[in-house]
Amino acid sequence: MDLQKLLRNLENCPCGRAHTFATRMVEIESGLLARAGEYLARANFPRNILLVSDRPAMTAAAGLTDVLRAAGFSVTEHVWDKMIYARIEQVREIEALLGDKDGVLAVGTGSVNDICRVASYNTGKQFAIFATAPSMDGFASDSAPIIENNFKTSIPCEQPAVILADTKILAAAPAELKAAGFGDMVAKYIGIADWQIANVLIDEYYCPAIAEITMRGTKRVVEQYAAVSGNDEAAAGAIMEGLILSGLGMKLAASSRPASGAEHVVSHYWECHKLARGIWPGYHGDKVGVASLLMLRAYRNIAARVTSVDPVADPTDWSAVYAAYDESQHPDIKRLNTPTITDKVDLARLKNNWQKIREIIETLLPDPDEMERMMRIAGCAITPADVHVDAALLADGLHYHPYMRYRMLLTRILPMLGLDIMDYLE
Repeated sequence: MDLQKLLRNLENCPCGRAHTFATRMVEIESGLLARAGEYLARANFPRNILLVSDRPAMTAAAGLTDVLRAAGFSVTEHVWDKMIYARIEQVREIEALLGDKDGVLAVGTGSVNDICRVASYNTGKQFAIFATAPSMDGFASDSAPIIENNFKTSIPCEQPAVILADTKILAAAPAELKAAGFGDMVAKYIGIADWQIANVLIDEYYCPAIAEITMRGTKRVVEQYAAVSGNDEAAAGAIMEGLILSGLGMKLAASSRPASGAEHVVSHYWECHKLARGIWPGYHGDKVGVASLLMLRAYRNIAARVTSVDPVADPTDWSAVYAAYDESQHPDIKRLNTPTITDKVDLARLKNNWQKIREIIETLLPDPDEMERMMRIAGCAITPADVHVDAALLADGLHYHPYMRYRMLLTRILPMLGLDIMDYLE
């Protein structure tokens, strides 16, 4: 991937901000594993490293440690049996192991990368990724979702210096991981729409050039829908490239805005609900994909059916909000809503800009039936039942997810418009 060309195209950006990122190298190619040491050396990655992974990922990347040592790297391995989700305890574990190391190489995807991303940032060590599945959009991100006190918080950190991916390995990844990556990318439509809506309502920073980069990556992934479930290297490489472009977009915007909107927060709500009860929440991308379909239908239906609005001051029943969260999560809910984001909303501005909001939705969001068709072919989860979300959890997630973030989302202002999202799912 030509990172310098990407930056050159953003010079003197009309948004008025200078854009940059920390990632120095992205290489996605067939048979790359045998050259992993060569690429890390070329990127001037430190030689004394901690390799962090879990057993499934190490099996997928068999021989990597030998390749690195043959290239002159001193490698200490730390391999979990299976890393399911990233908790602050694992971050602290890796921080302690990095004391005499100069860098950390995460081998795998998702949670392993998130743990290493935060640990490397907190200890001032360089960070690189050897990806084993195209399963999520956070490879190039400068933030990581970490669970603490059963609450999933996005922690600012740093991008990896190097991202390496072997398309042979990516193509051979379990179908459910590839489908999760596809589902994670479908979210970008809602993410960009919510970002534009926030710009219209409260003047939140928005960059069309970064949005275009994100949508280019999204379209690149969506075009591969028919090949996701197979072992096609070209498709796997294209999906990986799209996922990385999404992460770069987050860094360029200094925000996760380009990559996530209400659909991600709904997914986080479901995850935190399950974590508080000791239930494994499943793959993040699966839930994001399901939530994205729900949001596509709801947003499109609202835009089509609600032709005018007469907003009122935020009528939130805060006792109901707190009742929808585990008691261990209440401090975070209070922190994120003191003040609450709707304090920035001018009612007259919301009323006067409703047609513009409808236009954003109608212009940006794809047909939900067509997206569902492509997701089915790609092997994605489609319904709440597919991700073990029952009717009660579905309703709670759709009603109360906005309070998990200090962020302007269309779903956050629906109560001010007298609208119940459940009425717009069909």
